[in-house]
Amino acid sequence: MKLAQQLLNSRVYWLVLLIGAAAAEGVALYFQYVLDYGPCVLCIHIRLWLFALILVALAALLLPRCPKAQTGGRLLTLLIALGFAERSWRTLAIERNWIGSSCSFDSGLPAWFTPGEWWPWMFEIWESCGYTPEVIAGLTMAELLAVGSLVFILLAIAAIIANLVNKAPQS
Repeated sequence: MKLAQQLLNSRVYWLVLLIGAAAAEGVALYFQYVLDYGPCVLCIHIRLWLFALILVALAALLLPRCPKAQTGGRLLTLLIALGFAERSWRTLAIERNWIGSSCSFDSGLPAWFTPGEWWPWMFEIWESCGYTPEVIAGLTMAELLAVGSLVFILLAIAAIIANLVNKAPQS
């Protein structure tokens, strides 16, 4: 338990998040450009959440001795995890027809925030929602994202708890 607390309060935690998010972005780009599976609007939202996580992890890695940055980073990570989870589960729900919905080519983002224009190779919407490719062992990308989002939330909560326990007065 002590080892887990130490890891969650160390740079290792931020490195794991950074590498995990970068790897997920890399897999998405591989499926897009090598296997020709274009992203839908929900996929782009998920990429934006992952990009936000990369930025938070980088900031936390650059400010390891700043308690406010570490605490703020952990709280932001939980918010990112929740947003990531909502988009992931919505993608799965559309794929499985659990909800009678689809999505358009409109990103739904504010007019001043246009990542699809700034970095089209990364954030341009290619397709409408409804299908995600099989990734491994018969599991689709939506299924893996949904499960991954739960792990992500649990990890973020564990890091917040470890941070609070670390700050608690020792008796």
